[in-house]
Amino acid sequence: MAGGGREGGHAEQPGGAPRSLATRQAELVEALTRGKPVPPGFDALKVDAARVALLRKRAGEVARQWPMLSAGLGDRWKASFSSWAAERPTQGSLRDGWDLARDLRRKRELPAIAGAELAEREARWSYDGSSAPRARRGPAVRSAVGTVAVQVAGRTWVIGGRT
Repeated sequence: MAGGGREGGHAEQPGGAPRSLATRQAELVEALTRGKPVPPGFDALKVDAARVALLRKRAGEVARQWPMLSAGLGDRWKASFSSWAAERPTQGSLRDGWDLARDLRRKRELPAIAGAELAEREARWSYDGSSAPRARRGPAVRSAVGTVAVQVAGRTWVIGGRT
């Protein structure tokens, strides 16, 4: 990171008010994880390179949690994930993959093999999109992209869709 502030490390806002270290750090995190503008005093090229590296790392972590989603998108995986995640802070790799799969399903772009993975997860787990997933206690039937998953007494059966 480059200087750009007064001695003592406090950058100034337009108008001369010093910004605290905590404020500058929060702005940097926003730039790295939510696509916000690079704060004054930081090298934009270096911040952008770090942002891209973080998105690649995040894509790899999500691919480990959602292998069929990653495989279904094939060569488009990293670009698709990075585009989707660029302005979304991570919720953890399980939830990031789940949210992406749901988004692709809504757009009718979810590959069939990933539909099977999504249906199976949704039959086993309850996830509302904001709080942590939790195991389902009762029977459940979920579907996605031509696949139906049925969960009863902790066992899950997947019907169709795995291509």
